[in-house]
Amino acid sequence: MSLKESIQGDLHTAIRERDQVRSATLRLALTAITNAEVGGKEHRELTDDDVLAVLGKEAKKRKESATAYDDAGRPELAERERAELAVLETYLPAQLDDAELDRIAADAVASTGATGMAQMGQVMKAAQAQVAGRAEGGRVAAAVKKALAG
Repeated sequence: MSLKESIQGDLHTAIRERDQVRSATLRLALTAITNAEVGGKEHRELTDDDVLAVLGKEAKKRKESATAYDDAGRPELAERERAELAVLETYLPAQLDDAELDRIAADAVASTGATGMAQMGQVMKAAQAQVAGRAEGGRVAAAVKKALAG
């Protein structure tokens, strides 16, 4: 069973259980997945990795929205975004801790032979391949900068 099929099954269960937050979140996620499938020049079926990338983008949107609502003094809307984020996180791989991320960045620096910030792009490419959606790009970039500086 693909990840998309699993989400569709979970949506049906959430609707039957009248879980409004979960069903609304899964509907939005499936819409984003469908948009990714039909975007571009031709329709294509997404792989599980592609679906995880879409879910990661949706999760990032929820985090940013929750922060914006907190800053605007709207805690009830921020809480809704966090609830949606919690639903999405059940489908995402576990996030890397800082120590593991630092190790991956150091390995990427060693494997590319980078000596300074000028090679950051090469190191980021190698590190992102290892991270594979288990950490946000900003965290990876910070770890790579730290590894290149050290």
